[in-house]
Amino acid sequence: MLTSVIGFPRIGANRELKFALEKYFRGEIEEKELDALAKKLRSQHLSYQKEAGIDFLSSNDFSYYDCLLDTAVMCGIVPARYRELSLNEKDTYFAMARGYQKDGRDVKALAMKKWFNTNYHYIVPELEDDTQIKLSSTKVFDEYEEALASGSETKPVLTGAFTLLSLCRYTGTKKRDDYLEDAGEVYAEVIEGLKKKGAKWIQFDEPSLVRDLSGEDLDFFKRLYQKILPAKGDVKILLQTYFGDVRDAYEVITELDFDGIGLDFIEGKQTLNLIKKHGFPKGKKLFAGLVNGKNIWKNRYFETLEVLDRLKGEGIDTVLSTSCSLLHVPYTLAAESKLSGEYKKHFAYAVEKLEELKELALLAEEGEENRKKDESYVKNVSLFNEGRDCRDEEVQERLSKIKESDYVRLPERKVRQQNQKEALKLPKFPTTTIGSFPQTSDVKKNRAAFRKGEINSQQYKEFNREKIKRAIEWQESIGLDVLVHGEYERNDMVEYFGESLSGYLFTEKAWVQSYGTRCVKPPIIWGDVSRKKPITVEWSVYAQSLTELPVKGMLTGPVTILNWSFPREDISIKESMTQIALAIRDEALDLEANGIKIIQIDEAALREKLPLRKSDWNREYLDFVIPAFRLVHSGVKKETQIHTHMCYSEFTDIIPAIDNMDADVITFEASRSDLLILDALKECKFETETGPGVYDIHSPRIPSTQEILGALRKMLEKVPAEKLWVNPDCGLKTRGEEETRHSLVNMVEAARLLRKEA
Repeated sequence: MLTSVIGFPRIGANRELKFALEKYFRGEIEEKELDALAKKLRSQHLSYQKEAGIDFLSSNDFSYYDCLLDTAVMCGIVPARYRELSLNEKDTYFAMARGYQKDGRDVKALAMKKWFNTNYHYIVPELEDDTQIKLSSTKVFDEYEEALASGSETKPVLTGAFTLLSLCRYTGTKKRDDYLEDAGEVYAEVIEGLKKKGAKWIQFDEPSLVRDLSGEDLDFFKRLYQKILPAKGDVKILLQTYFGDVRDAYEVITELDFDGIGLDFIEGKQTLNLIKKHGFPKGKKLFAGLVNGKNIWKNRYFETLEVLDRLKGEGIDTVLSTSCSLLHVPYTLAAESKLSGEYKKHFAYAVEKLEELKELALLAEEGEENRKKDESYVKNVSLFNEGRDCRDEEVQERLSKIKESDYVRLPERKVRQQNQKEALKLPKFPTTTIGSFPQTSDVKKNRAAFRKGEINSQQYKEFNREKIKRAIEWQESIGLDVLVHGEYERNDMVEYFGESLSGYLFTEKAWVQSYGTRCVKPPIIWGDVSRKKPITVEWSVYAQSLTELPVKGMLTGPVTILNWSFPREDISIKESMTQIALAIRDEALDLEANGIKIIQIDEAALREKLPLRKSDWNREYLDFVIPAFRLVHSGVKKETQIHTHMCYSEFTDIIPAIDNMDADVITFEASRSDLLILDALKECKFETETGPGVYDIHSPRIPSTQEILGALRKMLEKVPAEKLWVNPDCGLKTRGEEETRHSLVNMVEAARLLRKEA
């Protein structure tokens, strides 16, 4: 059986791409040095796949920042404000991703959103009415030829035209249909160009096909590919989908002239039923996504081979594939020198998943009796039969005692909000930040020294206390109303909490790209979760002792802790999340008991795992996610103000659910959006006080006071003055101290000016 990989991680085994990009942005290396490193990484990634015996290798799955942005640039979708900067091609690209502020030129970055149901962020392309879609980049051709020159025949990978046009933001009067002809011509031209260079297969990624699709959507998809596919000639086209099933589009897809169709059997709940009901067309290859590209647990060979046997029995020409790009898992287990072998034997990162693909493909060719004697099969079955020590009876007993009343906070929010105004005495348009302050080199060195045993606990704490003291003094000096302690003691927001929770495992180098140069290291939920000891109380109490102003206690919520971890597969997401909620509830109550009057419970990832189909939203997610959040804060007093924060996502369609979280204040990222969410808040009569982010922390540019004031004036058109908070988009840990200082001073001044106007 042949094997295929949809895409491979691009950051490198040791995050080489991240560090090279950061040097390039700082002007420490030239473009040619960056390009040389990128070429080396691409070669390494292909070598891993070739050595594992993968048959269908991918090229053009590499990106300096984001593959959707790459595809937009290929199609000439570059808004005028970036072209007018008169930068070279690469720096124009980075200006779109990060913004640009230099030599009197000042342009914000494009919007950024979550990539379907993952923690990866994509850059939202903008189509202006005068944009001419035309082939404008040779990247896909260059990387194919580069791979070919090194001895690797690849299938070039592109985001498909349907997904590209579905995810674009249209800034003028034109809409998706107006660009069908031009987009179709570009993709046909790409096929022609790759055909001339000798490509045998081309992969078009169309994850938008797993969403709810209307008849209009399906008609557009069909017309688009009827424009594209006649160009293919002898080149074979693989339509690749992932993150779900294609129940709305299956019949349309199978009728079109694709040579291969990639379907997800992991998240695609109806994929097998679709094949059973409608059959699979003869003469086409089914690329069966049966090796999970989003989680790190080993594949259950018995279950995967059952599916492969069934497909084989139905006469389907099957290629074994990953369920999605391996971009969403860490690079290799070989880097995990400190993780016990008793744990590691249960996991497979990207490189190890290549081995799984090849072993499964070989096993699929064997008869059932011979298979049972195969060493790889016996080893895998034995692994799952031996079980794991992951159950905690105390946790299970506590779960059994949860009552419905534990999910309800009293009195109702309107009463609480009045109590809180009287207790906190905050001014109109209170100013705050989201939590973290810049993680400067000295902060990282202090943490590293403590972990290595070079300094003791007291020295580590004294350093952080001094940083907190300075942060409090500085926040007071510029006039912020609600302060934070800066989170200098924390590495990653989820990993930090996980270290004080039972049931968690931690890695050294399980880095996964979140966006651009931002990488995260999700911990692994191994067993039942409970709080071992207070986590944040000491730091919050110390910070509050330094000021009369309120200092927020900073917690990560149960939804985000689970969504930004690698979850268990042996129990339900609901049960795992409820366990975490009880642990964070203990922390919230301890903060309150120690005098903390405002507690922020971050749910940055709440929207992230929302099912892609609306029919699944409540039963499969919101019905237990929202109660889990409420369980955390339902026991606090009425005077204690509960905040939450959410990251880049689209919230407009779940506003009632967010209001039902019953927080007192919500802050969310909004500076790269068009603020349509504020219309939804107004329409739904949103009760929660609101702090839409007034400037973008994912960009190094510094917003002016007038820019922030303008944003606040727009917000006041939708949000009642008594409910509007003033804050940045997100935490400031990735920013530099100087830019943070200037930006916050401008933000506070904008709030002061607004108070004079109101």
